[in-house]
Amino acid sequence: MACTTAFSRCSLNGDMFASKSAARNNSDILKGCPISTKQPLHSKSVYIFSDKSSSGPLYDRKCCKQSGRLSSMRRVQCCALKVEAKPLFNVGSKFQLDDVIEAQQFDKDTLSAIFEVAREMEKIEKNSPGSQILKGYLMATLFYEPSTRTRLSFESAMKRLGGEVLTTENAREFSSAAKGETLEDTIRTVEGYSDIIVMRHFESGAARRAAATANIPVINAGDGPGQHPTQGLLDMYTIQREIGKLDGIKVALVGDLAYGRTVRSLAYLLAKFQDVKFYFVSPDVVKMKDDIKDYLSSKGVEWEESADLMDVASKCDVLYQTRIQRERFGERTDLYEAARGKYIVDQGVLSVMQKHAVVMHPFPRLDEISVEVDTDPRAAYFRQAKNGLYVRMAILKLLLLGW
Repeated sequence: MACTTAFSRCSLNGDMFASKSAARNNSDILKGCPISTKQPLHSKSVYIFSDKSSSGPLYDRKCCKQSGRLSSMRRVQCCALKVEAKPLFNVGSKFQLDDVIEAQQFDKDTLSAIFEVAREMEKIEKNSPGSQILKGYLMATLFYEPSTRTRLSFESAMKRLGGEVLTTENAREFSSAAKGETLEDTIRTVEGYSDIIVMRHFESGAARRAAATANIPVINAGDGPGQHPTQGLLDMYTIQREIGKLDGIKVALVGDLAYGRTVRSLAYLLAKFQDVKFYFVSPDVVKMKDDIKDYLSSKGVEWEESADLMDVASKCDVLYQTRIQRERFGERTDLYEAARGKYIVDQGVLSVMQKHAVVMHPFPRLDEISVEVDTDPRAAYFRQAKNGLYVRMAILKLLLLGW
């Protein structure tokens, strides 16, 4: 099969050849086509398939998909017809990400589109609990660290869309990892049983290793002190729903900023928006690390460190409180005890906050937010946790089915 020279890549049934699935499924059909994997996965051309032996009508992506068989299209040529620029994301097209590993993968357009899908998922969850759009798909959850909200929200998301779940709650102790099996071997095994893997691991960078190994989508559900991208997405979704915008906001990140993977992902994501300012409030032993500060500075994002929570609370639109994580201190319990309890959100902090501002927390919490705050309408953290279901439903749908 030959390709015209009018373009540098081919598309089949909506899948770009640069993806994991396209390379695996379409290599025999598109053999001989010049492919550029460095091109962005969006195009201003419409690719049409025509049978060289027929003078009949052209077959577009929709028709090809409806035919149900690609093997009958052996004798096809790729043609490019220039058309007016279309929206980045069309229904039925492939999601441009193969895996969800870090917040830097997402741009503003993708975030906006994901949030639109999340709003649709919210309607599905409320009005159509029997959705079957992921029927026949199987998700494996590999959690090497404890989790409540992330694991259960992913499993709930999959089941609410008609899919099934394989799960291990403590893979570090109750999987073959306890026998010394490598992460790569575990991933190669599990991908044979499932269509998508959601993994939490105690080592930073583990999710990237898993994604490099797997031929199915991998979602990072938290990798040690590294990142937690789906938490960042649901945090962004919550801010947009609560405040009404993502540009021009002031955000206070409070608590464990050195090891808090949630605040790292949130900082990367919010840096994509205009006129955002960060306040970092934390004990000295868990201050925000230089890599995040340098990244924000390189993007022209304003930030400042402060030891005065009351002053910062009076200025910000979002007060994002985090737990001091004892598990990150190892045997240095003295440092943990020195850091814990220094900054607590209570009625005093609420009294200086603006009326439209919100308090958020990725959970679990200990004593860093007083329970008396729960009844205040600005306490958004339980709504935030619920939003995690909608965002994760959206991510599962997009990775498995596309836009």
